[in-house]
Amino acid sequence: MNKIIKYPVYKDSGVQWMANVPSHWELKKFKRVFYEIKRRSNVGLNCGSISFGNVVYKDDEKIPVSTKKSYQVVLKGDFLVNPLNLNYDLISLRIALSEIDVVVSSGYIVLNSSINLDKNYFKYFLHRFDVAYMKLLGSGVRQTLNYNNIANCDLIFPPLEEQTAIAKFLDHKTALIDQAIEIKQKQIELLKERRQILIHKAVTRGLNPEVKLKDSGVEWIGEIPEHWDVTRLKNLIIDLESGVSVNASESESANGEEIGVLKTSCVYNYIFEPRENKKVFQSDLRRVSCPVKANRIIISRMNAPDLVGASGYVDRDFQNLFLPDRLWQTVFRSNIEINIVWLSKVITTTGFRSCVTAIANGSSPSMKNISKGEFLNLKVPHPPIVDQDAIVEFVEISSQKIAIAISLKEQEIEKLKEYRATLINSAVTGKIKVC
Repeated sequence: MNKIIKYPVYKDSGVQWMANVPSHWELKKFKRVFYEIKRRSNVGLNCGSISFGNVVYKDDEKIPVSTKKSYQVVLKGDFLVNPLNLNYDLISLRIALSEIDVVVSSGYIVLNSSINLDKNYFKYFLHRFDVAYMKLLGSGVRQTLNYNNIANCDLIFPPLEEQTAIAKFLDHKTALIDQAIEIKQKQIELLKERRQILIHKAVTRGLNPEVKLKDSGVEWIGEIPEHWDVTRLKNLIIDLESGVSVNASESESANGEEIGVLKTSCVYNYIFEPRENKKVFQSDLRRVSCPVKANRIIISRMNAPDLVGASGYVDRDFQNLFLPDRLWQTVFRSNIEINIVWLSKVITTTGFRSCVTAIANGSSPSMKNISKGEFLNLKVPHPPIVDQDAIVEFVEISSQKIAIAISLKEQEIEKLKEYRATLINSAVTGKIKVC
């Protein structure tokens, strides 16, 4: 481990989040270092925005020319600040050093330096200023600020050569940390792929590698054990219930106490997660229908192309939670012996999902839907109930092991992110000496 080197003498910066800084570093007001650029327009430039501390391109096609004319120019080397809704998003980095020429909403603040400095150093410093201090500023319900709110804030100003050395140090160190994070994210994706492959193989081939196989006659299923059948979903599911569109607030309903309606995101992860349920307005309480019931499968019938048909198994009743019109709930035939968890695994496989994608339609490229009849006409493998039960037990045990492995990787990523933030803060405020 590298030995931590500190500066010989420190002084109190007078700013709580920066605390003590090297004694030879200056303190300057924000307005003495950065000035706000007067609004410039250029409809010939692509639209942009801030995304987690970077200026990125946006889709121009979704922005009318009349709106774009009101946008302001951000050039490479400008700093861009998102001063809106500080209390809404406490995760994203809201200050960025632009590497591209774009136009952005007039709500943004565009800055440049009024004195000679290393912009890469201040890219890192302003990230910490954003996280540690700026999010505490602003006013109003939407907690928004303007340039004057930050103009008199204190900044530290190391000698220029130290700024450059710190920036180079952080460029190198953060690149290594980011590489380590990327490797772990790829490992997580591989674990998720492994889980999907494991589930697909189990629900289409069973668990006995020695069993004789036959052609299922269905492309996505392939070969199945000789004693298995293939059936259409309509032979297992008698109906797909849905709720109605009701007026609901964006505020979340109290769990189990207030009447709420599901959000379509409840099945985005291909498991049922009833969260952020919208509170139904008093005037529409009498219109709600189709409460969420145990031993059902919730299916998204209308969604983005990659999410239409997403589904999840419900393990208990939710008396005060109802379906919207964009979600279905299965009703199973009473004369068919079926393990519902098994079926929920089948319809989340990539093979079945590709069948849903093929039948999904809609006039908008960003929104697709599936009809009840076409969905229920899709074919699935149908093993005996004893095989269904064994598959569920195997898949759940295996999935749990993979989930633990994924969770460990996610914890490692969070630790790396925490280390990255601590390292940046320590370097830009002089808690460690890098040169």
